Amino acid sequence: MNDGADRQGLTFGVGAYVLWGLLPLYFRLLGPIDAGEIVAQRVLWSALLVAGIVIAVRRGPRLRAAFADRKALAYLIASAAFIAINWLVYVWAVLHGQVLAASLAYFLNPLLSVLIGVVLLGERMNRTQAVAVALAGAGVALFAFGSSWIALGISLSLAISFALYGLIRKTVSVGALEGLMVETTLLAPVALGYLLWLGSQQPMAFEQGAGMAAKLVLAGAVTTAPLLLFAAAARRLRLATMGMLQFIAPSLQFLLAIAVFGETLTPTRLACFGLIWAGLAVYVVGGRQPGRQSTAPATR
Repeated sequence: MNDGADRQGLTFGVGAYVLWGLLPLYFRLLGPIDAGEIVAQRVLWSALLVAGIVIAVRRGPRLRAAFADRKALAYLIASAAFIAINWLVYVWAVLHGQVLAASLAYFLNPLLSVLIGVVLLGERMNRTQAVAVALAGAGVALFAFGSSWIALGISLSLAISFALYGLIRKTVSVGALEGLMVETTLLAPVALGYLLWLGSQQPMAFEQGAGMAAKLVLAGAVTTAPLLLFAAAARRLRLATMGMLQFIAPSLQFLLAIAVFGETLTPTRLACFGLIWAGLAVYVVGGRQPGRQSTAPATR
């Protein structure tokens, strides 16, 4: 791999994770809207945009192969369910002032992936990993002690749903773009049904004017752009480099929560983050490549 490819890959990778890190700003721009409506709009507009990209880059045969493979389709049905849960909880958290809890989840994700590998795949945990996971576990326990059950539920549900999503996407050999197309296609009928029901119960955010409609349509690009950047970066960079870049997003979310959204970082919460950061430091310095635990989190 040449230096030009490395620089280009680094630019793509940083761009992807910066966009994911700044997602709370976009969701806050939408204002006090039902989280389910935002996620449903995100599913539908992402499906339309990705379909256009699939046609433009001639990935139709790969997409048909993914739908025709029953085993792959079964995995993608499960991954679609997990990412829908992840999206819904994440948007709700941002809209209800819980961005710190959301950032904690994505700091936890690499260490939780190690634990899931041990529990579900029978992988052996080495001493360095055990220390890292123990530190993270202590941090979560402290977070539970010093935060509300809602905040704890947000952190754990986001971390677990995304780790399981990543595990499934590592298992099935479907490209990031095709995988997102299958997932959003599977979720689209549910999203459309929810929007039709919601519209029969109350005024929809989409009806608030052209400005709001444009913001909701933008959900497709907000979802797809980081995916394409991530996929381009992954083809050019080493796994170790991608693994280090993944901490950009939760770091930005952490800073936004405190500096922009005014969330309170209590001493207990700071100690909790400190334990988790210590666990990540042990994990990284100990020679583990975090990027191996990361799949295309483009659907974040």
